[in-house]
Amino acid sequence: MTEKNFDTGKGIIHYWIGEISEDETQGKALPELVFLPGLTADHRLFDKQVEYFEGKYRLFVWDAPAHASSYPFEMTFSLKDKAVWLKEILDGEGFNNPLIVGQSMGGYLGQMFGELFPERMKGFISVDSAPLKIEYYTGIERWLLHRMEPVYFHYPWKWLLKQGSEGVATSEYGRKMMLDMMMTYDGDQKRYAELAGGGYRILVEAVEEKMAYDIKCPALLICGTKDHAGSCIRYNKAWHKKTGIPIKWIEGAGHNSNTDAPEEINELIEDMAENLSSML
Repeated sequence: MTEKNFDTGKGIIHYWIGEISEDETQGKALPELVFLPGLTADHRLFDKQVEYFEGKYRLFVWDAPAHASSYPFEMTFSLKDKAVWLKEILDGEGFNNPLIVGQSMGGYLGQMFGELFPERMKGFISVDSAPLKIEYYTGIERWLLHRMEPVYFHYPWKWLLKQGSEGVATSEYGRKMMLDMMMTYDGDQKRYAELAGGGYRILVEAVEEKMAYDIKCPALLICGTKDHAGSCIRYNKAWHKKTGIPIKWIEGAGHNSNTDAPEEINELIEDMAENLSSML
């Protein structure tokens, strides 16, 4: 994977590209795998996916704006802005057939990307994310999402580290990975609070824009059976029921199911990538 950067004017986004040889493509058009980590996580969240798919497909993963190496960054952007920057990067890298795999906040970004650029997204996999349509959210949920920054600022850091890592994963690997990513912000809880609170703010602002957020490409919902982050399980049940998008429940996995059950997740991604290949 080669690290690159993209200057947005509000800050520099760091991202990584994995290339494949012409021998691997055998003259066929293949989807490119675009991995979008969740809020406060960074590119390392998808290490097991990158390890498995490197050399098989072109790959993209980033540190989202204001996350990890993509800092400093002005916290004045929207989910739309992130989607536009993502498109500009993918266009510049010649990613013509992106299969977007978004975990949590990355799944919200994938939906916004699909809303703004429906012709560009060839496939979408939501990993422990939720729909952006306002009909799924209660008024109190939206009210709380606007007001999360002070919660993260005043909550004891030691407890945040424990709950933030143990609460999103059930495996030892997944918990250690999340702890390592959270330790990026150790000693600067204000930055962490601004990042987390700002993320929830741009999420709820996108929800309240009341856009259609209809997914117009092949899609799959993935959710861990032990995902206790917010109401993720309830959201995914309703999302599947209302849209008919296929759903795969990952037994025993938490909110970061791609770190708890990487082999199973990789198989699901590979199945969709192979199906898309036959359509391109």
